[in-house]
Amino acid sequence: MARIKVFLSILFVTAATVSDCSAATQKNVLFIVADDLRPELPAFKGSDTIVKTPNLDKLAAKSLVLKSAYVQQSVCGPSRTSALTSRRPDTTLVYDLDTYWRTDGGGDFSTIPQYFKDNGYRTAGLGKLFHPGSASGFDDPPSWSDTYFHAPNKRKWVIDDSWQSVTAAEELAQPLPDTQLADEAIIKLADMSTDALSGVQPFFLSLGFYKPHLPFVFPEDYLNWYPEVDVSLPDNPYAPVDMPDAAWEVYSELLNYDDITGTGAINTTLPDAKTLELRRAYYATISYVDAQVGRVLDELERLGLENDTIIAFWGDHGFSLGEHGEWCKKTNFEDAVKAPLMLRVPGDTDAGVVSERLVEFVDLFPSIVEAASLNQIAQCPTDSSLVAVCTEGTSFIPLISDPTRAWKDAAFSQNSATTNGINAMGYTIKTTDFRYTEWVKFNKRTHTMNWNKVYDVELYDHRIDPEENINRASDSTYAADITTLSNILHNGWRNAVP
Repeated sequence: MARIKVFLSILFVTAATVSDCSAATQKNVLFIVADDLRPELPAFKGSDTIVKTPNLDKLAAKSLVLKSAYVQQSVCGPSRTSALTSRRPDTTLVYDLDTYWRTDGGGDFSTIPQYFKDNGYRTAGLGKLFHPGSASGFDDPPSWSDTYFHAPNKRKWVIDDSWQSVTAAEELAQPLPDTQLADEAIIKLADMSTDALSGVQPFFLSLGFYKPHLPFVFPEDYLNWYPEVDVSLPDNPYAPVDMPDAAWEVYSELLNYDDITGTGAINTTLPDAKTLELRRAYYATISYVDAQVGRVLDELERLGLENDTIIAFWGDHGFSLGEHGEWCKKTNFEDAVKAPLMLRVPGDTDAGVVSERLVEFVDLFPSIVEAASLNQIAQCPTDSSLVAVCTEGTSFIPLISDPTRAWKDAAFSQNSATTNGINAMGYTIKTTDFRYTEWVKFNKRTHTMNWNKVYDVELYDHRIDPEENINRASDSTYAADITTLSNILHNGWRNAVP
């Protein structure tokens, strides 16, 4: 029998609740996400990357760029659900690509676009924001004012190989899905602009690009941006020394493509030629997505909306490109859990702000709400299953005025695994100096961990090993550090907030 839940929001928000600000003073929101995008971008890496993203560079120059931003789980569905509800995976109970948090997970939690809709905004979603299909109730209908849009050609570019460069003739005949998303975003902006500019109704437009997710498909001209001689192999192709087996992911997502051979076993990887080929294709795909972002930002400016629109740009998690011999995501390594995040707030970030302070993607919800001058969201209670709107994050808006201020002690992430036939969860924290992980027994039925059943421990010293190549958990010289870090991990995120 269906169980009726009464959801009480710490912040009283309903569809009839509208901010005290008039529509004329409310900022619009353009909310852009890219799929499987690691922060190997000039805005985050400077000259240490060959990736070319001129449009994101231009946006970054007018934004708060958060160089140490971490997702809460490096898998699409859990990561996006966590970021969009501002709840961590152990609250949403979403650990996979199937669970819908409202009906099968932790509760009927409000989302970022839903919150803006409930505050009088017209909300529209394009492409991939939530994980599609049943994992989001098919793009989470409560979040949107407008009918959700997916690119008509999305399934026409499902290919058997891991990548493809597309000729101009091929794209003319069958436009790429992300091109179609940008086309629709431009149409939608024009449609929304009249009411936005006149003060009748602000908008929240979400644009979720499908790429650079596998397979890497892009117009062939972008290969010219990356001559083969400029693309290099990762300098750490082997698994970390003393890495526990639980930390490894057998990158089946990549192995499923016809042109990929291998086993995915620890300390095996792809041939050098294929590794270089994939890295080049990934970079070309990023530049293609950047061009689509640029088209949309140009239209925003052309319509006279640039100075009245908050712009968020983020990736749902990182991506390994052969580092440690790993590929794709689903690990707790830095390459998987660190992702790009930037926020433009007109009038506040116009000169560009860069912060190295630790932030988490659960922070995005309260931050964008504060940037829009809506009522701020309260912290979630320990049991928030019946609370529609609350946050397990912290608004990072204070970093705009003081990017080096004292901030979070740690960023928390997690990833599941099976070790010796036993279900385990790897809980990991990133501090300024270390990454520390404990693989503990996890009960999938009750969604609870047992800190007294620790199967493996990882410690990476980022002061001397930022690539996480040596697990120092068994090094006695780090005993005091391990005690401190274990206490931070066990005490949880509530005791690490600024």
